[in-house]
Amino acid sequence: MADTEALLAAWSERSDGEAEAWARARPGPSLESVAGRISRIPQEFLDERISLRALAGDVLGGQIVASRFDDDPRVRQGAAIGLWLVASEGVIEPLEPALASGWAGLAVDALALRVAPVASPSEWTSDDERRTEAARTFLLWCGFLPAGEDAATAASLLAACDSLARNRALADAFEGHRHRAEIARKLAEARRKEAAARYSSE
Repeated sequence: MADTEALLAAWSERSDGEAEAWARARPGPSLESVAGRISRIPQEFLDERISLRALAGDVLGGQIVASRFDDDPRVRQGAAIGLWLVASEGVIEPLEPALASGWAGLAVDALALRVAPVASPSEWTSDDERRTEAARTFLLWCGFLPAGEDAATAASLLAACDSLARNRALADAFEGHRHRAEIARKLAEARRKEAAARYSSE
C-alpha cells in the first residue's frame, strides 16, 4: 500500500490548485444524480483482477496518474468509482451536461489520490456523507458546480464534508506538498517565459 502522504503529493503535482478549479467550474449535473450513480457501481469495476490501466484506457481513451499506484486498494477503488461515473453515461444515460465534456481524467485522479487516501472508497456506496464528499469532489475537478449551486455555496458545502480537512496532520502535510507544487509551477512558467523572450530576441 502506498504512503498516504505520497498519494497526496502526487495529487498536488497533478492538480492546478483548488482556486483554479473553482474559477473554471460551470453549472453541471445535480449532486443527487452523481451520488446516486456511485451507489450503483457494478461489481466488475471493483474487481481487483481488472487492470486499472486497461479500465482507464477503455473508459477515457487515455491514462490517469492513479495507475502508478494501482497496487494500493484505496487508489484502485477510488479510481474505479470515478471511471464508473464516466462510463455510466453510456450504460445508464448521459448526464446534463455530460461528465465526459469536462476534465474527467483529472476528476478520476482527484477521487483516487485526494479523497480515497483519507476516506475509504468502501464507505462511499453506503455512507451518505462520504458519498456526498466523493460526488462533490468529482464534480469540482471535472469542471462543474452541482446544479443549482454557485461557487461559494458549493465550496462551503464541500469544505463541510472534506475528510482531509478533518485530519489536521495530513491536511498540514498536504498544504506543504501543495505549496511546493505551486512554486514548481511558477518556476516552470518563469523559465518558459524567459526562454520565449530569449528566442524572440534572437
